[in-house]
Amino acid sequence: MVPRGRARLPAQEKRHLTAQRNLAFAQPVGRSREEETLAVRHSASRLKSARSAMPVVVPDNTVQDIKWWHSATVYQVYPRSFCDSDGDGIGDIPGITSRLDYLQQLGIDIIWLSPIYQSPMDDNGYDISDYRAVAPEFGTLEDFDRLVSEARARGIGIILDLVVNHTSDEHPWFLQSRQTADNPFRDFYIWRKPADDGGPPNDLQSSFGGPAWSLDPTTGEYYLHLFSRRQPDLNWENPKVRAEVYAMMNWWLDRGIAGFRMDVIDYIGKQVDRQVVTDGPHLHDYLQEMNASTFGGRDILTVGETWSATPGSALLYSGRDRKELCMVFQFEHVTQQWDAVHGKWRSKPFDLAGLKTVFGKWQLALANDGWNALFWGNHDLPRAVSRYGDATGYHSQSAKMLATVLHLLKGTPFVYQGEEIGMTNMPFTSIDQYRDIETLNMHRLQMEAGLSPEEFIRGANESGRDNARTPMQWSAAPHGGFSSGTPWIEVNPNYVTVNAERAMTNDASIWNHYRKLIALRKAHPVIVYGDYQPWLDQHPDVFVYTRRLEEVRLIVVASFSPGQVRLTVPTELVAEGKCIIWNYDPSDKIEAEMVLEPYEAIALLTVA
Repeated sequence: MVPRGRARLPAQEKRHLTAQRNLAFAQPVGRSREEETLAVRHSASRLKSARSAMPVVVPDNTVQDIKWWHSATVYQVYPRSFCDSDGDGIGDIPGITSRLDYLQQLGIDIIWLSPIYQSPMDDNGYDISDYRAVAPEFGTLEDFDRLVSEARARGIGIILDLVVNHTSDEHPWFLQSRQTADNPFRDFYIWRKPADDGGPPNDLQSSFGGPAWSLDPTTGEYYLHLFSRRQPDLNWENPKVRAEVYAMMNWWLDRGIAGFRMDVIDYIGKQVDRQVVTDGPHLHDYLQEMNASTFGGRDILTVGETWSATPGSALLYSGRDRKELCMVFQFEHVTQQWDAVHGKWRSKPFDLAGLKTVFGKWQLALANDGWNALFWGNHDLPRAVSRYGDATGYHSQSAKMLATVLHLLKGTPFVYQGEEIGMTNMPFTSIDQYRDIETLNMHRLQMEAGLSPEEFIRGANESGRDNARTPMQWSAAPHGGFSSGTPWIEVNPNYVTVNAERAMTNDASIWNHYRKLIALRKAHPVIVYGDYQPWLDQHPDVFVYTRRLEEVRLIVVASFSPGQVRLTVPTELVAEGKCIIWNYDPSDKIEAEMVLEPYEAIALLTVA
C-alpha cells in the first residue's frame, strides 16, 4: 500500500480481556456482566493511551447477552491426521495432548475434535459403532479424560463431534434392527418395503453418490442411508432414539467437555416418504427437546452443521429465545463457488463480489440476534489458501489476507488444523492416492458417466476432502514430523518449507499473524460486538468493511488480487488511527487514494 505511514503495535497488544477464566466447562462459566463492562472500558482506555489525541468514548451500556464463546477462537483437530504418538501412522489422542502447548501458544480457546468414537472407519469415524467408547487407533477413554484435563489446565475446552443423523451398520442398534421386522430396535432406523417393481421405495440419492436406499436380504426391506450404505440413518421420529441420544450426550457432558459440533444436524427432521431431507417439520422441536434434556442448563458451546441454512432459518437455530443452539455453520459462501451441474467437482471461477454479498448478508441477518460461525475450511473442504488465495505466487500474503478478512468479522472464528501455517491442497496424481469414501465413490460414478480420469483428478485436487486430511506438517523431519511410521495418507511434499516449527520461529509467519488476530479479538470488543457495514460491494478485487461499537470504529481493507490495485476510498473511510494488523507494512492512515499490493490487508482502529 502506498503512500504509507508507520505505526507500531503496543507491547501489550495481545493481552487478553481477562487474565484468567475458569474453564470448568461442565458447569456454568463465562464472564459476568461486570467483568465484560470492565473489558469494554479497558479496551477503549488502551486505544486512548495509544493515541492520546483521540477522545475515545466508552459505551455506558454493555452489549446484551454476552457469552464467553463470543470472543473465543475454535481450532478443529482431525485426530487421524494431527499427531501420531505411537508410530502406527494414525494420529491419536495422546498425540493431541502432546501438542497442547502449541495450541496454547497460538491462543485458541476451544478444540473441536472430529469423531474419536469406536468405528469401522468407513467414513473416517463419521460411522459410529459405539458412542461411549473411543476408537482403539485413537487411544482409550482414559487418554481422552487426560486430554480434557490437560487442555483445561491451559484454558482450553474440548468439544466433540456429535454424529446422530446416522450410525455405523456395525452399531448394536442396527445389528438388532436388521434381524427381523418385529425386532424392538427395528424402528431405530428407517425401513421401507420395496417399490412395486422391487426397486428402492423412492429416488432419494446419497450424498456420496447413488441411491440412498439399500436392500437388506434378511427381511427383504430397504434401509435409508443418506451417506454411505454403511451409515444407516437413525429414525428421529422414534422417541426411544432421541432418549438414547440425549443420555449419551449427558454422559459426555458429565466428563467435562465444553460442547458439541453437530454433524448434518439439519437432516434429523427428515420425512423420507415426502422426500424431505433437510429442515423437516419437527427439526426444531427435536433441537428444543435436546436442549432441554441435555445442555440447556450448562454454559457450553453448540454449533450445528447446516448445509441448508438460510439467514432466516439460522435465527430459528440460534436466536436468543429459541433455546436450541449457539450458532450454525452455513455453507452459502462455499456452494456459490460450485458448478450448477457438477457441483464441487468442477468449480466456477472465483467471484469476490458474490462472496462479499454472502458474507454481508449473513453479517447483517445475525446482527442483533443469533451468532455467526466464521470459517474458510474444515475436514470436508479444500485448503483455504488454495481455494481463495494464491498458494504458489503469494502464499504468505494471501493466507494472511484471508485470515484478516475472516477473523475481523462478527462471529466466532474456526481455524482448521494447518490453516494457521498455510497448508495447501495436495497435488495427487492418481486415484490410488485418495482415501476419502466420497471421492472414491464419485470417481467410480464419473468414470461410468464418461468423465476422463485426468479431469476428475483435477477437480478432486481442487475440491476433494482429502486435501484437508493430509497429515499436519509439524517440521521438516520425515513425514513432516507427523509420525515415525508410514502415514495413513501421504504428507504434502511441501512440508519441508511449510511447517509449524519453521513458522513459530519467524515473526512474520502466517502462524504469528493468526496468533495476533486471535489476541486482538480478546482485546477489542469492537471486533466481537461491533456493527458490520460493507463498502464497495461490487468491486471485483477488494473487500472493504467497517465494524463499529459506539464511537470506536475498525476499518478493514483487503485485496484479493495477485496484482497491484489502485483504490479510490469512500470519503467516509478516509481516517487516521492505529493500525492493529497488516501483512505488508503498517499504515496509520486510510487515504483517499490507495495502492494495494498483491493480497494486501490492513485494519485500522479509529474513532468515528
